Amino acid sequence: TDDAPVTAIVGDAMDQKTVENAMDGCDAAISTFGGKTELPNGSTQTVDYTGNANFIESAGILGVTRVILVTTVGCGSSRQAIPDQAYEVLKEAIEAKNKAENLLIKYYTNTNWTIIRPGGLKSEPMTGKAILTADTSVLGLVHREDVARLVLEALYSPNTERKILSALDPSIQSSNKSDKPIEEFALV
Repeated sequence: TDDAPVTAIVGDAMDQKTVENAMDGCDAAISTFGGKTELPNGSTQTVDYTGNANFIESAGILGVTRVILVTTVGCGSSRQAIPDQAYEVLKEAIEAKNKAENLLIKYYTNTNWTIIRPGGLKSEPMTGKAILTADTSVLGLVHREDVARLVLEALYSPNTERKILSALDPSIQSSNKSDKPIEEFALV
């Protein structure tokens, strides 16, 4: 909703205390952590697991009971949705995000979590036609702005609590197009 109090926090996801401090006082929290960061010694470290684990742990410490974790199609039960070649290219990130999903599901049983797995991300203006689906076999493209909209809608929908959903935009042509109809998840 337009009047919902949402605050974006900038900080170091790799530092658990920084994440905890950023979340202090929150009723709900959303993680879109992903990617690599370069360390001072020139090596790289992925935030896909460590940053998300810090986020999940901080939510548990602070008693934040509404959590949305944005990962990717290819994690968990959606592994079969992406071709083997794409999986191999994204394997490190997918496995790290999958580990974070498992941490949330297994250990944070008192949390009303939602996991949203976008398909291929595009950095163009939203179409407003993206959907969430419980069908873990689908893969498609989706604009980042549409994912943000879906995440906020899911945040306020009790129907999404303790659910794993995929995000895609059926209006965008994709090389992974299936003839199978995609069933949209009902937010209300």
